[in-house]
Amino acid sequence: MLDLTTKSIPQLLSYHAEILEELRRRDVVRSANNPTGDLAEYLFCAAFGWDQAANSEKSYDAVDSDGLRIQIKGRRLHRRNRSRQLSAMRDLSGFDVLAAVLFDDDYKILRAAMMSSDIVREHSRFTPHTNSFRFLLRDSIWQLPGVTDVTDSLRAVEQASAA
Repeated sequence: MLDLTTKSIPQLLSYHAEILEELRRRDVVRSANNPTGDLAEYLFCAAFGWDQAANSEKSYDAVDSDGLRIQIKGRRLHRRNRSRQLSAMRDLSGFDVLAAVLFDDDYKILRAAMMSSDIVREHSRFTPHTNSFRFLLRDSIWQLPGVTDVTDSLRAVEQASAA
C-alpha cells in the first residue's frame, strides 16, 4: 500500500487526477467531477444492461430495454458526513425509476435500491432555496412496498471489477 502521509499536497492532487483519468479510460467515470455519481451509473448500467443517457440529459441517466427512464444517484457516507441526502432532483416527473446506492468511505457498496418515481415524490421535500427536491435514502426506504433491494446485483459487478 502506498504511504500517502509522506506525499506533498501537489503529489496527492496529481495522484487524484491520474486515478480519475485511469477510471475514465476504463469507462467507470465520464466526468471530472466527484466520482460517486459516475460510479453509481457505471455499476447500475453494468448490473442491469441499461444504456447510459448522454451527460446532458437533465432528468435521467439511463434507459432500460423497455424504454423506462432511470435516474441514478449515489451517496458516499464519509466519516465526516453521514448524510443520506441524495443530490438535488429538479424534475421528479422526468424519470420513471430511481436507482440509488449508498457507498462507504472507500466506495464499497453498502446498500442499493430501485423504486418508482411515485415513491420518490411521496418521500421528497421541496427546497425553494435550490428549487429542487431533497430525498433521503434512509434504511426505512427499503421497507416500503415497491422498493427493491438490488445490493447483491451491484456487489456482483463490484466483485467482477476487482478481479
